[in-house]
Amino acid sequence: MKLTMRKVVSHIKESLKAYYPESEISGFTRIIIEYITKKPYPQVCVDPPVFTPELHARIDIILNRLKKYEPVQYIIEETEFFGLLFFVNQSVLIPRPETEELVELILKENKKSGLSLLDIGTGSGAIAVALAKNMAGASVSAWDISSKALDMAVLNSKANSTDISFGRVDVLGDYPADKKYDIIVSNPPYVLESEKEQMEQNVLEYEPHAALFVPDNNALLFYERIADIALNLLTPAGRLYFEINQAKGAETVKILEKKGFAEVTLFQDLSKKDRMIRAELKQ
Repeated sequence: MKLTMRKVVSHIKESLKAYYPESEISGFTRIIIEYITKKPYPQVCVDPPVFTPELHARIDIILNRLKKYEPVQYIIEETEFFGLLFFVNQSVLIPRPETEELVELILKENKKSGLSLLDIGTGSGAIAVALAKNMAGASVSAWDISSKALDMAVLNSKANSTDISFGRVDVLGDYPADKKYDIIVSNPPYVLESEKEQMEQNVLEYEPHAALFVPDNNALLFYERIADIALNLLTPAGRLYFEINQAKGAETVKILEKKGFAEVTLFQDLSKKDRMIRAELKQ
């Protein structure tokens, strides 16, 4: 039986109403229909396709996975970040809107062409690719400890026509020190183990814990280590950018000031939460 657009939308909403709030279901509906039809949602609304039994079956597979609280981005294996399409799977975190604000900050403060940049803990490559795409003549490198994450980052770099140098590096161990950078950026693990109980089920069950969590008794270990790397690898007056745990802003600022960084500034995200830090290497 062939279904109309109205019946498909109704079916999606009815299937998910016991699992998600209405506002979230509306977002899922749009994503599912665009994914299934391979057309923008407004176009589908104006010129709806015929939903064959095959398409309906594919929709039901997606709905069954959503009922298990699997993130829709992992189900369709793609997401949007900074206006670009990224492939994602359970090897990498799903890029967040807050991280787009970090990219915006870097672009706003660094308009010179030909800058060299390093993204530490690149994951899907979202930050590195977005910056490479939007910074004129930038030379971009990116590190991650996970080979599976790097495979995804390489795929996303190619898909978005960027030229990025990737390296498998454990920043808590040895790291390449043969190149200097004008900018180092990192969105490292910063969620405390004790914060797990406050997190959504879809995050806890599906997203990679190694990219999320740090022990309560050493919450800033990555910030300490990456700051030391930055002291060694930044060019004179080079800049270090972090995304941070909203509860650790003042503490992270103190660490950077103690290490001798200048112009250490804490920025809030659109939700008025401490979310980003910029620091400069003294000349």
